[in-house]
Amino acid sequence: MNFIKKIFDGKIDEGVHLQFQKFSKGEFLNRAVIEARKTGKGYSIKTSAEFVNGLVRIVAEKLGEERARVTGAVVSTSDLTGELEFHDKKQFQGVKRYLIDKEMSGKEIIELLDKFPKTFFALSFEGGDSILKTKPKAPKSAKAKSKDKKAKPDFCRLKTTDKELVNSFVFEKPDFKKAEITHTFFIDKIIPPEGESDFVKIREMAKRSGKIVREALIDEVEMKKEFEFEA
Repeated sequence: MNFIKKIFDGKIDEGVHLQFQKFSKGEFLNRAVIEARKTGKGYSIKTSAEFVNGLVRIVAEKLGEERARVTGAVVSTSDLTGELEFHDKKQFQGVKRYLIDKEMSGKEIIELLDKFPKTFFALSFEGGDSILKTKPKAPKSAKAKSKDKKAKPDFCRLKTTDKELVNSFVFEKPDFKKAEITHTFFIDKIIPPEGESDFVKIREMAKRSGKIVREALIDEVEMKKEFEFEA
């Protein structure tokens, strides 16, 4: 389940918390952008970068013990040398990009996701009924309200016949043909943990509180939802 659906269902977990860890207070436009289409017997989903790790996990679970060619990049500020196999490493302003092109099982991918939850896994591979393609680069940092044009959902592409998966992205109308969805994050409060004096831990553990405005155009019908969250 993707992090927006988790928030909507009130199922906040550590993965949702990590999505908001780098946000300051403010209004953040054009976040978690989704474009989905019904295509013959399956679906095509395009998203912005926020959904990447979640989609990598979902497709890795479908792959399971089987192996597939995995390409892309693992992006981190930490030194992961010796922690994963890579054929090249790029670095810019402290951000390291480890380039991957190897056979991996779904289980191995999930183990890396669990071991390095703060790392960005921009990977492309196929698992079960789904094909995932992701741009092998770092996502843009979270910036407050700007005058930029509407964000394009071009960071990640998924082709699948898994209707339940698709409906977790487009949950307003199960039998849709075309959907365009965007979110605005309103961060009103940053809530520090009680009884903690370590500044690094305070920064990592602090929760964000506010609301999300979800605007959708589904089969030419405009829809809007607002829901509060604390993560």
